[in-house]
Amino acid sequence: MNINNLFKIALRALVNNKLRAFLTMLGIIIGVASVITMLAIGQGSKLSIQAQISEMGSNMIMIHPGGDKQGGVRRDPSEMQTLKLENYETLRDECSFVSAISPEVSSSGQLVRGANNYPSSVSGVSPDYLEIRQLKVDRGEMFTEADVQSAAKVCVIGQTIVDNLFSDGDDPIGQVIRINQIPLRVIGVLKAKGYNSMGMDQDDVVLSPYSTVMKRLLAVTYLQGIFASALTEDMTDYAIDEISTILRREHKLQADEEDDFTIRSQQELSSMLSSTTGLMTTLLACIAGISLVVGGIGIMNIMYVSVTERTREIGLRMSVGARGIDILSQFLIEAVLISITGGLIGVLLGCGACWVVKTVVHWPVYIQLWSILLSFAVCTLTGIFFGWYPAKKAASLDPIEAIRYE
Repeated sequence: MNINNLFKIALRALVNNKLRAFLTMLGIIIGVASVITMLAIGQGSKLSIQAQISEMGSNMIMIHPGGDKQGGVRRDPSEMQTLKLENYETLRDECSFVSAISPEVSSSGQLVRGANNYPSSVSGVSPDYLEIRQLKVDRGEMFTEADVQSAAKVCVIGQTIVDNLFSDGDDPIGQVIRINQIPLRVIGVLKAKGYNSMGMDQDDVVLSPYSTVMKRLLAVTYLQGIFASALTEDMTDYAIDEISTILRREHKLQADEEDDFTIRSQQELSSMLSSTTGLMTTLLACIAGISLVVGGIGIMNIMYVSVTERTREIGLRMSVGARGIDILSQFLIEAVLISITGGLIGVLLGCGACWVVKTVVHWPVYIQLWSILLSFAVCTLTGIFFGWYPAKKAASLDPIEAIRYE
């Protein structure tokens, strides 16, 4: 019996039992759709996080005073004052793998402008900070090195500060805001960036010369941190090694002494978040994949029922010359048709579900071609695997006993 006849017989058997065939497919449909949707949501989240980190500066390096936590306990508070202005100046002059570098000090308090006030903080930085953090001035201008040298009482503010302190519609450029009774003249407004993937408002920012914050707001001589930007993302590790070598020399640390500073890069954060989202995606895909196994068991169950119902038919076919391989192929084709049809419907349903999630829930979604091909291949193999044993049982029936079967 040729393959065309076997295919027609299998198709006719499925058409005669449409509802049963559809219910059998349902497990495969839900499984494939679930796998595609879960993988798309996981990959979309991963790409969204990577994009947010790139916007913050994918080659950014953060240097903070004090070593890593040991046993959950931070070291002596005095070691949190190990970064000095001289360290920043040395790094700025000697680092060859760094394109931009800025000290960072911060003072929090209540921002006041007329009758409006808003709780925030003022970050003391250098003009290079804009390049490091991928920030742009939308109106006005950034303060200059001359402003840093003179500790000028000027600032550049984000859109959130504008919305809260200048809600009357006044142009903030040239206006004066106060923090802890210190007046700062607004000379620029940053371009809005919105919230990042971690829910932080990137527009709730006030930038001022670091010398202004250190002398006029905090009255300190040490830095709370140093931000730097490597020449390229690939050179981040070289830049970190170079910074570490220079700081250890400046702090006169012996070879057996631990660092009294901590260096972190965006690559570490990106790797950690990507690993977490990858693990969650795998977990979700495994849970969704259980539906495929359930669907395969459903196929096996229905094929067993089908073999039992058609035992006399199988006996008649064998008595007129059908071989065991023909019977095996017939039932195997039925199982594969059920799984492939269910897989196709599942792919369409999964893509539709991704579209709904993206347009209605507004979650980041990215459908990968390999996830569709993998789901389709798995459901096909599921049909073959779970359809084989019932088909083998049908092929091994004794023709005489099968004809006598009631």
